Formats: sequence, structure tokens, C-alpha cells
Amino acid sequence: MTPNQEDALFNFLENVTEPFGLDDVLDYIQVMDKSIRSGSLPMEVAAIIDSHHVAFRLNGKQWVSRRGCFENIPFVISPTKLELLNGILIPGHRCVPFANPARMPHEYKFFWKDKEIPVTTSEGPPEDFYPYYYIFGEEYAPQYVARDNPENESAFNCDPYEDPPEVSINTIDMRNIFREAAFVPGDRFIVRSRDWKLGYFDLEKVKKGEWSEADLYTWFEAAESGFEDSFALLGPGVSTEEQIAYAYWYGGKRMRELPAYSLEEFLSEKTDRIENVAYGIESRFWFAGKDIPDSKGLSGFAVPPDRTYIEDILYMINIPVSEYVILSYVRDALFRNDTDIDKVLDRIVPSSISLEEKEWDAIAGYIDETMGEMRKFYSIFLDQRMGPIRQQAVELHTAVIDLAARLQKGEIDSSWLPRHTFIMLSQIQAHAARLLEDLDTDEALPKAEMEAMDNSLDSMVETFREIKEMIDDAMNNFRRRNLLLIRPGRDELTDTWRAVQISIVGTEVWRRVQLPMDARLDDLHRLIQICLDWKDSYRHRFFAGGLSSGLDRKNLDDKIKINEICNQGFNDLHYEYGNKWSVNVIMLSPYQPGKDETIRCVAGEGAAPPEKISGPLRFRKILISLSGGSDSEKQAAFHEIGHDYVQDQFDMESCNKKILSIFSVEK
Repeated sequence: MTPNQEDALFNFLENVTEPFGLDDVLDYIQVMDKSIRSGSLPMEVAAIIDSHHVAFRLNGKQWVSRRGCFENIPFVISPTKLELLNGILIPGHRCVPFANPARMPHEYKFFWKDKEIPVTTSEGPPEDFYPYYYIFGEEYAPQYVARDNPENESAFNCDPYEDPPEVSINTIDMRNIFREAAFVPGDRFIVRSRDWKLGYFDLEKVKKGEWSEADLYTWFEAAESGFEDSFALLGPGVSTEEQIAYAYWYGGKRMRELPAYSLEEFLSEKTDRIENVAYGIESRFWFAGKDIPDSKGLSGFAVPPDRTYIEDILYMINIPVSEYVILSYVRDALFRNDTDIDKVLDRIVPSSISLEEKEWDAIAGYIDETMGEMRKFYSIFLDQRMGPIRQQAVELHTAVIDLAARLQKGEIDSSWLPRHTFIMLSQIQAHAARLLEDLDTDEALPKAEMEAMDNSLDSMVETFREIKEMIDDAMNNFRRRNLLLIRPGRDELTDTWRAVQISIVGTEVWRRVQLPMDARLDDLHRLIQICLDWKDSYRHRFFAGGLSSGLDRKNLDDKIKINEICNQGFNDLHYEYGNKWSVNVIMLSPYQPGKDETIRCVAGEGAAPPEKISGPLRFRKILISLSGGSDSEKQAAFHEIGHDYVQDQFDMESCNKKILSIFSVEK
């Protein structure tokens, strides 16, 4: 598709409210774009609609647009005590997916009895406002607060690594409405999307207790089913907004009817089957107690489904980019005054990736032709501000592509890599590619936009460095272990050790320990208890097989040795602790120990939750309260988790002293 045809397609989807077929879209594109229609256009249009999930399929021939699905459909907002006390309403994430995702929350307009409600401002530390944006993804909350107004954006841009002490956000002035409607805690607003595209909403009050618990429960069941179907059929998706839109679609008519819970209330307080989990450097909603699996390579978040010949060549060698990214590489070459085609191609396709001669010739020819055309109009003087940013983005993008290619060659056991390695690399690659697409222009971008790009790029570079350090450490450890692998003739049971990865399901907390293969599961149990600073207060058990199904899982005796488990082909175990905690146990590569090898913890992240906390969902809610709750919520959270709890702190030295004191005595 041409850019004009794509613009026409998305314009059509923003405006259509009735079910539509492929011919409806093609007719609209033909009106908006008079160029000759290619024979592949119907296939390309259908591919974009389905792969980008911008409309819902009714059947084999028709779709429903987001606007057609969610406009004039009721949903619920439950004001918080903070909002009631201050006479405001913070739109935040409350209107997902009932508003155009291209609209920012501060652009929404709300109406009460057909009159527009005025807007006011609220001031405070940014962490006070983050909880109202977390459904977009906790990692994006600062961006939404920053983009609320130019002053906030400038404040955040001053230091991309530190939040400003205070910000001001646009809020809805509800003082008169709260008084008029005699609003009390527990009352709710019924909200209807008057105009999905513009983000206009009508409010109506519903009293606390007006809806029966039985009726609310039917909505709750539809919501859980909708989310789980969304996860099963679409995976983690490209954003939480997409996940939620499809949850409402798969939840069926009942999820788009009243009575209903607010989405916040459902996700934070009601469901125990859905939780927010880490997804690379982002987060997604997912099945509670399960991790999102990593991909096998770069996921291609940025690549279009209707790839051109050049895009297809690059996609097949795991470089998922659009031609606009390649054009940005060419602009970068002109900025560097580097007209050597081979060098430009080496930056696009690093030496770690092999190209057939005909593929090399095709890409080189494209670069040569593009550079010749672009050189006629390019001005290095006009590119002085964008050029350095583009150059840094090119270098980051090339480094990510190169690292992913080297990892895919299989030189390291993937179980040694940090969790979600390829997802994290995919996300950085996609962000860098989008930045390069934005920088493929002859027109100077606004200063504020350039500053935001520069800060975003600095953050991406720092994140990539951290990830690369973790990967390098993992590769070095793996290679060291391989140098000491089992030698022929030795007694495997007594001479072989293993590194074992343990991670608390539903949290970011993990540890890596090493112990001999003749150790028993009860030794591993004690190691887990020490490393997580738990007190062995509850029943525990190890099992292999299905995590959620009791039919195919195998309970393991604590007296069984790790060597025997591995010989049975079980390298992934689960450790149940009480009825709230589950720990994943992964047996990493075996190695021959050094002369004075000791049982110890060699790596780990995050302070483990106290065992008395009732599981990962409650733990996550406590952390949310600690990071962005009111003073009373923080006090309650500290009372529950302990005032000495520090989220990111893991004292490995102290942990190993405890391990040594217990296991050395047994020798």
C-alpha cells in the first residue's frame, strides 16, 4: 500500500460505525486516493486490519471498527477518595478502550446533563498521579503525565532519569456535581462514549448498592473470560490498550452492558486470575501465576504486513524494519559524509548476519539509487540538529540487530540468558526503528519534540547497555561452566554441580544458586527458604509437569536427588509454598566444580515478599501503594509488608553467610 492509501484506510476506520466489508474499504480508498489500484490491494488491506488488530472480525467477510464497537456503550468509573476530597476526576486510563487511543486523556471532554464540565488543574508529586495511568502500562505512566501539558514535558526533559518534584495535570472540576448529586464513597458514574473519535463522554450517577452482587458477578465472569480469551488468542499484544479492547470484544455483549465494575476495580481488587506482569522492559496483563514466554528472535513490532521486496529481504534475516528506516540510514550516511555503499549496508546488516549475493546486490542497489536521489535535496546545514540524534539512533539500532543475531546462533544455552531477552531487544529495536522513521524527513522538527527524542534515545541506550551487560555476564558464566564440563571417566553423581534458577511466579524476584547434583530436594527447599528470607512456616512440595493442571503433574519426594530428577528429563520444576506462593525452578547447565566449590547464591534481584503476604497479586498491590499511593495507603502497605522492606534490595553476602552457616555444619 502507498502512504496515501494507508492514511485513507485509517481515516475510514476512525469514522465508520457500522459493520463493513472489504469492498467498503476499497471504495473509500479509491475516492480518497485516485492512483491506480494494485491487484494486491484487497489482500494488503485485510492483512493490515487483521495484523494490526485495528478492527474486530465479525465473520469471514465483515469487521467492526473500534468506534463501531465502543461508541455509546456504557462503562463505569468509580471516583477515589482523593478525587472526592478534592472535587476532581482524573480521566487517566479510565476510558480505555472507549476512546480513540490517538487522543490523550487530558484532551477528553465530559458532560453532565448535556453541559460540558469545566477543566481545572491539580498539583502534586508525579507519583501521586501515576496510579491513574497504570492500565496503559506502569512504564508509560510518566509519559502520560509529562505529555499532559508543555510545562510538565519541560520538567521531565530536564532530567530523564529523575522525576520532577511537582507537576500539574488537567483534571475535571467535579465540585458542583459531587454536591448536586450528593456523591459519597461507593457511588459510581455510568459513562457513555458520546464521540469515540474526539473523546467526548456523558456522565450519570449510580448509587452505591443499586446493583445486585449477582448481576455484577455475571459481568465479572464475562470480563475474566474476555481477558483470558484475549491472552490465549492474541498473546501479549503490542500494548495493554489492545489487550483490553479485545478483552471487551471476547467478553461479549455482557461485558459491554450494565451493571458492571469499573475496569480499575476489576483488575486491582476483584480478579485473582489476571495480573500485571513483566514483558521485557514493558508490562502486560496476563494469566495470574504465569510468565509470558520469550520469543525466539526479534518480534517485528514495527514491520508492516504488506512488505516491499527490500523489507521482505530484511525481514527474512530477522531485521524487521520499514523502508523509512532504511531511508533514515541513508540520511545518516549523508550526514556523516560517508558515501561508501558497502559501509552503509554494513550498518543496516551487521557482519554477524549472512546475505546471499543477490540479496546484497538488491539492497546495495536500493541504497545507491536512494542516495543519488536524496543527495540532490539534502542539506547538512539544515540537518545539524537532527543529524546527531539520528546517528545515535542508527548506532543503537545496529547494535541491537547485531546482538540479537549473535544470540540466535545458539552459542549459549538460552536458559542462561536473562528473562525475556529477545522481547527486551525487540522492544528497543522497535522504539529505535520508530525514531528513525520519524527522523526520515527534510523538515526540521520542533525543538520540544527533538528534546523528547533525545531524552528517549538516551534512556533506550542506557537500557540497552544494562541488558547487554546482563547478557555478557550470562555468556561468560556459561562459557566458564563449559570449560569445566564433565570429563570422561569421572563419577557424574559426585563430581558434577548445577546452577539452579529460582523465581517467584508473578513477581520480579529471582535467585541463582549452585549446588552438587547429589544434593536432594530438601536441600534445595532450604536454599529457597534462605534465599527468599522465608521462615519455613508453611507446607511445601515440589512437582514436575503442568502448573495449572493436577492431571499431568508429578509430585516429587523431598529425598530424591537432583541427579535423578535430571536423568528423568525434568529440568523445570515447580515449588509450591503454602497455598499462595509458587516458585519456578530451572536446572541450568551442569559443570565440574572448582577445588573449593561451596553451595551458594551467585546472583539475584529484588527483595522477596514476606511469606505472610497472601500471594503475588496482593504483593503487587502493596508495591503500587508504596510507589504511588496516598500517605494513608503507604502507611497501611508498610504495616503489612514491614517498615524495613526495600523493594530492590537483595543482600547476597548476608544470604551466603546464612547458607554457609547451615550447610557447612552438615559437612
